[in-house]
Amino acid sequence: MRMSASVPDLPTKGPRSADLRDGTPDRGSMKLLVRLWPFVWPYRLQILGAMTALLIAAGTVLGLGMGLRRLVDEGFAAGNAMLLNQAVLVLFGVVILLAVASYARFYLVSWIGERVVADIRKRVFDHILTLSPAYYEVTRTGEVLSRLTTDTTLLQTVVGSSFSIAIRNTLLLLGGSVLLIITSAKLTALVFLVVPLVLLPILTYGRKVRRLSRDSQDRIADLGVYAGETLDAIRTVQAFVHEGEDRRRFASRVEEAFSTARLRIAARAMLTAVVIVLVFGAVSIILWIGGHDVLSGRISAGELSAFVFYAIVVAGAAGAVSEVIGDLQRAAGATERLLDLLAAEPEIAAPAVPRPLPEPARGAVRFDNVVFNYPSRPDRSALQSLSFTVQPGEKVAVVGPSGAGKTTVFQLLLRFYDPQSGTIRLDGVPLQDTDPADFRARIGLVPQEPVVFSADAWENIRYGRPEASDDEVRQAAEAAGALEFLEQLPQGFDTYLGEKGVRLSGGQRQRLAIARAILKDPPLLLLDEATSALDAESERAVQQALEHLMAERTTLVIAHRLATVLKADRILVIDQGHLVESGSHEDLVAAGGLYARLAALQFGEAAALDISAA
Repeated sequence: MRMSASVPDLPTKGPRSADLRDGTPDRGSMKLLVRLWPFVWPYRLQILGAMTALLIAAGTVLGLGMGLRRLVDEGFAAGNAMLLNQAVLVLFGVVILLAVASYARFYLVSWIGERVVADIRKRVFDHILTLSPAYYEVTRTGEVLSRLTTDTTLLQTVVGSSFSIAIRNTLLLLGGSVLLIITSAKLTALVFLVVPLVLLPILTYGRKVRRLSRDSQDRIADLGVYAGETLDAIRTVQAFVHEGEDRRRFASRVEEAFSTARLRIAARAMLTAVVIVLVFGAVSIILWIGGHDVLSGRISAGELSAFVFYAIVVAGAAGAVSEVIGDLQRAAGATERLLDLLAAEPEIAAPAVPRPLPEPARGAVRFDNVVFNYPSRPDRSALQSLSFTVQPGEKVAVVGPSGAGKTTVFQLLLRFYDPQSGTIRLDGVPLQDTDPADFRARIGLVPQEPVVFSADAWENIRYGRPEASDDEVRQAAEAAGALEFLEQLPQGFDTYLGEKGVRLSGGQRQRLAIARAILKDPPLLLLDEATSALDAESERAVQQALEHLMAERTTLVIAHRLATVLKADRILVIDQGHLVESGSHEDLVAAGGLYARLAALQFGEAAALDISAA
């Protein structure tokens, strides 16, 4: 049995938004389940085995009725003890065959369900990693996680259980119906009078169950989003004594989810109850009519026994199918949401034929008349006609007031976004002409808010170079001033650092991020307030490490604390998205512009002039 296969691709053509609700005629329809076939097809051998076992199991159940008829007519009625003994032995053999077939069907179908859902989860996760930060500006992360977990779990139930139950009971329904006709056409005609009465509530309530299923999933996603945001900010929640309000809001969302789920459950319960009443009510009437036929000699007791058996099989199958339809409709809603997510096209993608970057890497950067608006703020330009050049090995600082566009420069240089106009080049190649993975591999980033993953120090520092040796990791930690505090942790470098590095201080997280950049050893280094969270002693140590790291490599430094950029070869001053000044600290202070005012605010006017003169 093949236990793995390559994960198939689903079509991803569609709007850039994850919402495909407009203009989709079969939205929420069970036809959407057909779109899961590319994931199921790789396991066709297992499907063939499961279907074979399913057919054997269904056939043995239907065969029991024929055996029951013969047993009653030829065994009990004729008083034939030998035939009775043979019938019991045959029945036991049939039961063993049914058990083996049921085991094989259950195992294979459950295995297929787990395997297919594992492939879908990998496919969805692979896809969401390709979506640019612009997508997550307008889409809630909790919504995406709900689709990745809750919706795929629903699909596992369908693929690994409900679908098999639906096929099995459909076969029993059809096979039992044929045998009913063979046994007694008159009674069968009465049975099928109830079929339209059964179909009507299924069709009526089916649409309602499907709509309520999607609403229920949306409410569950809301729960996840709110809980995730609250727990991420638990320190702020408790510092502002906001627990009571958060409890009230979360409880309100829980009740909304419960109310929606209750409506869905009520609709499904009504569907099941109506079908049971109609089907078994009809069976009771037919039994009464059939009993009179036996008394009058029109049919034998064995034929009536077989007919009752088949009627129960058909009724049970009809009830099971009606209930499974509810599961299939829920799965259709989950499939719809997953297809919405998979249809979202990445804003940032490699060209069909990427242009290679020159070797060796030099780290030259050039912005030519770059204009950029964030997707969430389309009416306000973050950068306006920005142009500058950074030569290989040059140390350039980018300063300016908060919101001036400094971090946006880094975002565009990493191609998290594409500018509305203008060109950004790395080593002479426009970023849009090359593979993002290629040029990002040449960039090291130390962000203003350092990211620490829920793992140990080894994994966190190795993030940019997973193949690095332990000695290289320790050397990077030592260069970043992180070795001492990491060795003092309970298990040293093996210590679990907590979610988002909660077991470390702000300064320690910053030094861990710096160690990560040091280990990557990139030709272009981006430092976004890299020492902002450090105390004076730690900052001095890390600054020395950064000076060693910046040697012979291009470096762009964003800083509000101007003392950290005094040794830069050049300073770029950005205000409201415009490059307003460029030069050394001394030249800019002497010019008396924006930089001089910022320097005076931080150092005092006399101190700024003294630093300039020095």
